[in-house]
Amino acid sequence: MWKRIAAYYRECDEEQLAVLRNPALAAQAPAGWRRFIACKLAEMSPQEREELHRFSSTVRTSTVLFAVLKLLVVLSVLGFLSNLAFLPSRPWWHTVVAANAIGITLAFSLFGVWFNYGKIVRAKGKALVTIIGLGLLGGLFGALTAMFEKGDQWAVLLDKLPKIVVIVTLVVTALVAIPVIVVAVLRNRHYQLQAEQLRRDAEQERLARELSETQLRLLRAQIEPHFLFNTLGAVQQLAEQGAPRAAELTAHLIDFLRASMSDMRCEQVALATEFALVDSYLRVMQIRMGDRLRYRVDLPDALAATRVPSMLVLTLAENAIKHGIEPSLQGGEIAVTAHDDGGTIRIGVRDSGVGMSDTPGAGLGLDNVRHRLRLAYGEGACLLLSEAEPGLLAEIAIPCKEPQCA
Repeated sequence: MWKRIAAYYRECDEEQLAVLRNPALAAQAPAGWRRFIACKLAEMSPQEREELHRFSSTVRTSTVLFAVLKLLVVLSVLGFLSNLAFLPSRPWWHTVVAANAIGITLAFSLFGVWFNYGKIVRAKGKALVTIIGLGLLGGLFGALTAMFEKGDQWAVLLDKLPKIVVIVTLVVTALVAIPVIVVAVLRNRHYQLQAEQLRRDAEQERLARELSETQLRLLRAQIEPHFLFNTLGAVQQLAEQGAPRAAELTAHLIDFLRASMSDMRCEQVALATEFALVDSYLRVMQIRMGDRLRYRVDLPDALAATRVPSMLVLTLAENAIKHGIEPSLQGGEIAVTAHDDGGTIRIGVRDSGVGMSDTPGAGLGLDNVRHRLRLAYGEGACLLLSEAEPGLLAEIAIPCKEPQCA
């Protein structure tokens, strides 16, 4: 028998939790009081349902029943002591019943209003009348019980009725109605403040996102003329020198410009696309510099789909050419690589040029890279510069996101 009762209460618990998660399930509850309770739960606001679901997930019906039993014991003791101290002429069970009635009513009213404060606030007058009405019914029931116990006539009850109504109304209003309405108003005010804070946070997040997008567009706008002028300058130089590889350079330059024009207007691109763009750029620069420039590009297939801010690696490659290889009399080699370092993607551009100590300055390019990393990843990404002996290693570290890095 007890197992069936426990199973029934578990079923009710799971049913109510399901309705709190999805109010549409209320219509599927069994007919009767269970559907009535489910419909009442479905009428609650999303915030109220979330709070009640969080509470119900940790506190089961059996726990609530045990707490009610303990409350009954405490109220009974308080009622008995009150009878001894203030009403010794009345039967002790009268005060015990009254104490339990008032205490249980207050406890369940506060419990109900704690998770359903919106409805109480919207109809405070109706809630006040309902509570007082229920209190008067309880008081009338108690008076009838006392009358039958003592064997009094109806006339005695009618004479006492005005006094009973006044006393019950005052007691119920002071001990139940006012606390319930005060708690409802305070809870509703807390909910409104919380909702307003969430609205402000959402607005700040939206503004911050719009600001970041605007800053990214400005940074990309700085990159566009920079690359265009550099590549066109290379064409001009070879044309003036009458270089025999002008046609090959023009082909590579077309590939580079075609790729760069589309990538410049994308916030993020696949790492494979970014490495292909770097390869096109380095081919152009290799024709321009001849034997003074050697390079290799190595991208593992597992990282090809990883998304990165567009033109980021290309900026490092151009910086390596400008500040590492070109100032060196012997030229040098550039290696562009990427690997997964335990959940962090590390993209390196290493040159064997003059190194950091002889580099005339960080320039706009590296500041641009740092700024875009901060906008895209916050504190989760960084740009590291270190001596490569010879040359310089510029390494970008970004967080690895599934399933790209799987």
